[in-house]
Amino acid sequence: MRILAIDYGRKKIGLAVGDTETRFAEPHSVIKFNTPEEAIDKVAKVSRVSKVSRAVLGISEGKMAEETKEFGEKLKEELKIPVVYQDETLTTNEAQVLSIDAGIKRKKRRALEDAYSATLILQSYLDLRKR
Repeated sequence: MRILAIDYGRKKIGLAVGDTETRFAEPHSVIKFNTPEEAIDKVAKVSRVSKVSRAVLGISEGKMAEETKEFGEKLKEELKIPVVYQDETLTTNEAQVLSIDAGIKRKKRRALEDAYSATLILQSYLDLRKR
């Protein structure tokens, strides 16, 4: 099963893709948007092109968690696939450390930071499912 992971933010969204067969997640892209509707449209397009049958949405705490859940519900209505939530605590920090350790240049690292975070969210989801 192909899965799309989403690191939701108020101005940009990181995306990663993976599947349950290989249990491997990889960064896809970062989407910038101005309205929630535009974000939904762009994520839906990636979802269709990537032929995913599930979305994993990273969720934090507090007010941002509420916004993320609202986004997730709208996304579920649009995509007509299951949307599940995965803890994203500290994924951005971890993505930064791993990118630095891998020798990725600062400019590329900053441009893809959210996609790397989405990759960590998805990899965590996949790892928890193989137990």
